[in-house]
Amino acid sequence: GHYISVDTSYEGEKAVLSSPDLYSEEWSCVRLIYQIATTSDTSPDPARLNLFQRQEGESFDRLLWSAKEPSDSWLIASLDLKNSTKKYKLVLEGEMGQDKSTSIAVFEIKITSGYCIECDFEENHLCGYVNRWNPNVNWFVGGGNIRNSQSILPKDHTLNSALGHYMYVDSVYVKHFQEVAQLISPKAMAPISGCLSFYYQLKQESSIVFTVYLRDMSGFYEEIWKTDSALNADWALAEVDFNAPYPVEVIFEVAFNSAKGGYVALDDISFSPVYCSNQTGTPFNPANAGCNFEEDLCNFYQDHKDGPGWSRVKVKRNVYRAGDHTTGFGYYLLANTKFTSQPGYIGRLYGPTLPGNLQFCLRFYYALYGFYKMSGTLAVYIFEENHVVQEKIWSVLESPKGVWTQAEISFKKPMPCKVVFVSWCKSFWDCGLVALDDVSLSLGSCQAADLLLPSPGECTFERDECLFTQKKRGRGSWHRKRGPTPTSYTGPKGDHTTGVGYYMYIEASNMVYGQRAYLISRSLRGTFGKQCLTFFYHMYGAGTGLLSVYLKKEGGDEEIPLWRRTGEQSISWLRGLIEYESDTNYQIIFEAIRGVSVRSDTAIDDILFQAGPCLEVEEIQFSSGCPDSLNEIEY
Repeated sequence: GHYISVDTSYEGEKAVLSSPDLYSEEWSCVRLIYQIATTSDTSPDPARLNLFQRQEGESFDRLLWSAKEPSDSWLIASLDLKNSTKKYKLVLEGEMGQDKSTSIAVFEIKITSGYCIECDFEENHLCGYVNRWNPNVNWFVGGGNIRNSQSILPKDHTLNSALGHYMYVDSVYVKHFQEVAQLISPKAMAPISGCLSFYYQLKQESSIVFTVYLRDMSGFYEEIWKTDSALNADWALAEVDFNAPYPVEVIFEVAFNSAKGGYVALDDISFSPVYCSNQTGTPFNPANAGCNFEEDLCNFYQDHKDGPGWSRVKVKRNVYRAGDHTTGFGYYLLANTKFTSQPGYIGRLYGPTLPGNLQFCLRFYYALYGFYKMSGTLAVYIFEENHVVQEKIWSVLESPKGVWTQAEISFKKPMPCKVVFVSWCKSFWDCGLVALDDVSLSLGSCQAADLLLPSPGECTFERDECLFTQKKRGRGSWHRKRGPTPTSYTGPKGDHTTGVGYYMYIEASNMVYGQRAYLISRSLRGTFGKQCLTFFYHMYGAGTGLLSVYLKKEGGDEEIPLWRRTGEQSISWLRGLIEYESDTNYQIIFEAIRGVSVRSDTAIDDILFQAGPCLEVEEIQFSSGCPDSLNEIEY
């Protein structure tokens, strides 16, 4: 047969292949059979194969999958595509890297309706299911009317004939007690919940244990089904409810106790988004367990016995005292305010009840002021529902003073529980302020969340400059930096993403008054309809100049001004929002102009492009000078 491959004579370039317009009104699965072959062992810049989804009305392609591991035979990748009303294209991209001896080949792309974990085992790629090789017991393909095959059953389940195929494992070669064979499904990357069903046969002379597990990315196994007793030798239907809000593999495992253990056969694995048992009750929504405190405390509350430990406060933009983390001028929580600083004082903030037996990742931002000793001044506890057991899962050690710092904690508890934030003053003489903002909860461990592909159109500058480039590097350029800037009384103390990560800024002491630095995006796809650009900017310093954002359309010279700020704005990171539209390809330009003195280090961070109009509107797009209220502090 034929295959398609990338020409390797163009080093460092990309080969792009795009599909016709596609529609997926139902959930569907893309299967890609490919191979990356190379003769060299290691390469600093290996070749890569990427698959993107290009949705109508979006300026960015969504990366669905990426591979760079070379292999000596073809491999299969299975990717779930959620149902959507928009049309889209699939785009295959081969990046050659620096390795001349590499070739990338694609043998087959197939889009089928249904879920990637479904399989009838009639095709030779077995839908991406793999057997974990074991010297003695393994899953084999049975059926297909091959005379010499080990095929134990007269007929499969799909076609109900001797020509059909199924998977089986038998005990002929078992040498040890508890030999295990595993059949592993492709990873379900998209969150799914519902009913998994399959047909199986089990012939048992001594005990066989047939179990189905879910395995998450950190290797944790959760048993979801097990055979109860010996069955007659006919196809039996098994149905099991499962909920996978984070990426998992389904593992069919058979354990034998002796060589006379009989066999297990498996066929027609299918999935339905409706639970098999008439389960009522809505699945847990982690968004209800987070809060940015802009409107109220959401589902958080305080115990009245403790007294008012945490207050919801807002600080107007000023140059002394940092505002909140969400926008720089919104609300956050503050504990140990001047009304409550008694020695030994404790403030507790309780979160909503979380269901047991789920893996969670809790993230929040905190900032500390005015403590001599920081350790232990803020801690996070888990309260189990009976309130008898409480366990400390995190406490602050050291952090930069007054910088919003991100903390992330993974936890899993068997029983329903609550997260509790506890602030503590050890003594009257050492009682500072504890600030808390932007609490969020997601399903799955934090490490697994970090492995997920970044959302398109987002740039936090943590790894590199993403989709941005500089007009020229040199003195008048943007620099990527972490920590405080070298000049005092100007620039941020830390980045906006985590408090200890990277941001982009101009170093005013290397520039002259009026000198400009440009950060230019790559060409973005024009779309019909509004787009929303969110970013954070930091303009602190008595000599601060200008920060402007322009839109430049392809083929035109005009730079259309979208947004501008002049002069010192705040000691906080402030959120900027811009709504714009462009039906032709375009670039976004961030331009910073150095002000009158060295105290004009302007910085930006956390840029995000989103399709559709902005959910909130920023009052002023173009402002000049300092607001009069810049130096008032209010709670």
